[in-house]
Amino acid sequence: MLAKRIIPCLDVDDGRVVKGVKFAALSDAGDPVELANRYYEQGADELSFLDIGASYKSRATLLEVVRQLAAEVFIPLSVGGGIRSAGDMRLAMNAGADKVSVCTSALERPELIREMALSYGSQCVVLSIDAKRVGSKPDGSPLWHAFSKGGRLDTGIDALLWARKGAALGAGEILLNSIDADGTGDGYDLELCTAVLGAVNVPVIASGGAGTLEQIAQAAALADAVLIASLLHFGKTTIAEIKQHVASKGIPIR
Repeated sequence: MLAKRIIPCLDVDDGRVVKGVKFAALSDAGDPVELANRYYEQGADELSFLDIGASYKSRATLLEVVRQLAAEVFIPLSVGGGIRSAGDMRLAMNAGADKVSVCTSALERPELIREMALSYGSQCVVLSIDAKRVGSKPDGSPLWHAFSKGGRLDTGIDALLWARKGAALGAGEILLNSIDADGTGDGYDLELCTAVLGAVNVPVIASGGAGTLEQIAQAAALADAVLIASLLHFGKTTIAEIKQHVASKGIPIR
């Protein structure tokens, strides 16, 4: 079993980190540079930045943050939000990003994934999937759809089939966001995570729902990495405490 990664997630809107519940009811969570430095010093394995404003102004602000951090934070930085072309990816990579994630733009034009992978390699391309359970399939198994526009639009696309297609097009990693679990503190959607892990042969990052150290360990036992936001932003735990607990369960951790 490969060592699991602990990745703080910073959703940035107009220069501030924000956090919500089920992709809504956003509240201010602090300064992105201050938080990123804190998590780096605590031992985070990577940092994930997402421009949820996704306007040109908002993205330019986020790229300036990444530019600052790339000079002083020496772990991989992943950047997403408003990336619509290989040219947008180039701007992010030039600012200091090591990986770039896409969600809505890839759903609207799947070929973008291939273009990004050809430009920088699959290892730099993260397919972010905002998934929500919408019912059951004829055989009774759960049905999740991939949502776009920050979780507002149901594309009608089966999230498992989309994950498989994205990996085939060149995505080197899947960032799996559970809309149902996001910000609830009730735990990760382990059923969704297990289903996607069974559908692809690329690393999967579990995101959405962390409320306790035990829930993080449960997700880390399944996924290749876990994304954490609220617990860290609001000072309920630290990276060191998370890693210590996960390791205590016999799960290899970086």
